[in-house]
Amino acid sequence: MAIIKPISDLRNKSTEISELAHSSQEPIYITKNGEGDLVVMSIQEYRKMERKLDLFAKLSTAQAQWDEGQRGRPFQDVVKSLRSRIGGKEISS
Repeated sequence: MAIIKPISDLRNKSTEISELAHSSQEPIYITKNGEGDLVVMSIQEYRKMERKLDLFAKLSTAQAQWDEGQRGRPFQDVVKSLRSRIGGKEISS
């Protein structure tokens, strides 16, 4: 459920807004004169969102390459290449 707060709360209750952002792990929408103005979120949630966006961008690029007929390299070739880069050591996951 969306958390909506007036901009006056951001000014007068900043500690409460911060605690709410951390405890809810959701963005808080700040309104000004009844209209959406800002979004406040914890840095943890912001970084999580950045990682998701980065992943989606990479997946989109990969999908476009696949659609263009680019199939990449076989898995075994990738593993051989990685092993040679790390001096033949086993790769653990």
